[in-house]
Amino acid sequence: MTSATTPWEGKVWSGGWVDGSGRPADVTDKATGETLGQVGTATTEDLGRAVEQARDAQREWAALPYPARAAVMHKAAQLLEAAPDRLAPWLVREAGSGQGKAAFEVGLVVAELQEAAATAAAPYGEVLRSAKPRLSIARYVPYGVVGVVSPFNFPAILSMRSVAPALALGNAVVLKPDPRTTVAGGMALAQLFADAGLPAGVLHVLPGGGDLGEALVAHPDVPCLSFTGSTAVGRRIGATAGGLLKQVHLELGGNNALLVLPDADVEAAASAGAWGSFLHQGQICMTTGRHLVPASLAEDYARALATRAERLTIGDPTDPSNALGPIIDERQRDRVHDVVTRAVDAGARLDAGGTYDGLFYRPTVLSGVAAQSPAFTDEIFGPVAPITTYESVHEAIDLINASEYGLSVGVLTGDALAAYELSDRIETGMLHINDQTVDDEAVIPFGGVKASGSGGHFGGARANLETFCHLQWVTLQSRIATYPF
Repeated sequence: MTSATTPWEGKVWSGGWVDGSGRPADVTDKATGETLGQVGTATTEDLGRAVEQARDAQREWAALPYPARAAVMHKAAQLLEAAPDRLAPWLVREAGSGQGKAAFEVGLVVAELQEAAATAAAPYGEVLRSAKPRLSIARYVPYGVVGVVSPFNFPAILSMRSVAPALALGNAVVLKPDPRTTVAGGMALAQLFADAGLPAGVLHVLPGGGDLGEALVAHPDVPCLSFTGSTAVGRRIGATAGGLLKQVHLELGGNNALLVLPDADVEAAASAGAWGSFLHQGQICMTTGRHLVPASLAEDYARALATRAERLTIGDPTDPSNALGPIIDERQRDRVHDVVTRAVDAGARLDAGGTYDGLFYRPTVLSGVAAQSPAFTDEIFGPVAPITTYESVHEAIDLINASEYGLSVGVLTGDALAAYELSDRIETGMLHINDQTVDDEAVIPFGGVKASGSGGHFGGARANLETFCHLQWVTLQSRIATYPF
């Protein structure tokens, strides 16, 4: 990964690869600490220039016939599908992704681009009834410039999930990726779009820290904002954007529950639970953060889950034999370990894991976790599976709903229809019966409730139209209307 294959070395993407005004930042291999290169960083002055350029470029981009925009999305999908190494090695090294997870994420990005192409061609309005003799329609119109702030955990898809549909619908985009995954979450995507023929100025990728994100949120010429990240930061963005009367879409945290019903197969449930809690080191907003298990099955379930945790191989993800890679940084590792330590000190039993070597944290199983424990109430964002027991299904649903979060819930059972009948009582944006909590597809409206999200959904033509466009009412009649004045 040298400058010969990284045209962004020391650069930002703003109408082409240009120097940012900020100090260059290192791109690091999270498993080894090796410096892979440098990217440029942007200042608020760079942001101002980018937004101005984006506004100008957007008008011509939106005026193109929809097949022209769809063609860019199709071409980008084809390029990535033909050469996944454009992105996958960066997901492995810069984001610490296992190779299976990296390949899966590349596939999600391809699917998102394909769906964006279809969205460009989707119906974008409806004919309304009117009491007057006229044509009355409502149509979706692009906002203009969409600001996107994306996270580190699934950096490519969580950027592309906003960038691709926003572009396909005729917007320009200013993207600020997480500084820990600037290439996988931004630079590699900019190059992909450039190679696919996206006009200059329509997409800007500006690496930077929180100050740049705050400036993007506050910029008066960015009327629509899409943020994926923590609930704490989302609350601040929502407060700022609300005062500025901006359209803001927040996809935030989750402390997702896996409800194991008394008739569930324990071994199958433990397999699903292990995937839900340990995939990508638990660094997913949909990670299974709470395992609710009937007291009668708790010992067997904890044993089966711990067995699976102990079998998982942890290490440098460039080695395909390692199932899991590193935690993103020391700060997050220490936070995970603090939650685990406090849970054990409060009486939880450590059935597996609870140790680390550098940034490699062993998959951890905690049983006997109290409902008041931070291991139960907080989003841990690490490979930790807390098990809490219940006596009745009514009690279990109350425990699920007691959380401030409401993103994803899985229900495991021998009677899927009976589980479906519980769904109206569960406060969640997504519910999976006989599956764990981590799932996403480009065609579905992804989003949560309560502290897990606000302002719109991602995925599928209808949700993306509602998220990245505003409604305009248009009437048309054959003659000028007459009035008594």
